[in-house]
Amino acid sequence: MAVIPRTETARIYREGTDIIPPHPGSKWTRFVCISDTHSRTFHIPTGDVLLHAGDLSSWGSLSQLIITVEWLKSLNHPVKIMVAGNHDLCLDEKWAQPIYGFLPEDVQQARTYVRSQAAAGLYYIEHEPFRFMLHSGREWKVYGSPATPLYAQGSFQYETTDEARVIYNRIPKDTDILITHTPPFMTLDTTSKGKHAGCHVLSNKLAELRNCRLHVFGHIHESAGAQINTYDPFRLVDSVSVNAAMAVTKKAIVVDLLN
Repeated sequence: MAVIPRTETARIYREGTDIIPPHPGSKWTRFVCISDTHSRTFHIPTGDVLLHAGDLSSWGSLSQLIITVEWLKSLNHPVKIMVAGNHDLCLDEKWAQPIYGFLPEDVQQARTYVRSQAAAGLYYIEHEPFRFMLHSGREWKVYGSPATPLYAQGSFQYETTDEARVIYNRIPKDTDILITHTPPFMTLDTTSKGKHAGCHVLSNKLAELRNCRLHVFGHIHESAGAQINTYDPFRLVDSVSVNAAMAVTKKAIVVDLLN
């Protein structure tokens, strides 16, 4: 089977394409990356950390959201982190209007529900940082955002460059792991029509994040895949970009990072 290139500090495996070896040991962290599951459940490889980059639900109802959250809770990864996406309407306070089919109390119920899963090791983050420490003693600094550029009707979308700057300027410069629903411009973001649908502002922000080891996103189903970025001479270690959308591939992507 084909093997995705790897370096001394980063290794990538695509379920169903590559043979996923045993965990490399306590000096490494194994991240399992998924996105765009849309209320469907899949076989997911084991690992230290599960990252879900949004579109938890099919069309944004609480009942659809519950299917995904309960499935994620059942997985045995010690740490599981999720963000929303443009399909997750019931989590976006802007959609808390009867005209959209959601009462304010409906949205509040959904938001309370996803925020109440920490006991199961499942954490929802929305335009905010999150830190966790593994048994190895390695602390990872994560930031998550559900935002995407405007496309049709959807949740957590922005229309202007100024809006995008406000959203992405909140990302701390010491972020190790970035989870966004949208891809950055020109990185695993090509649509079936050949258009690069990623965000220019996010791409520019990533250039400032010298500590960022892993960026996980989704949204553009047909560009699912992963790459190790070795072109930046200012980084001490390589960074990894993952479009973890499962809607087409139905397969997770595993990333091992040296602590």
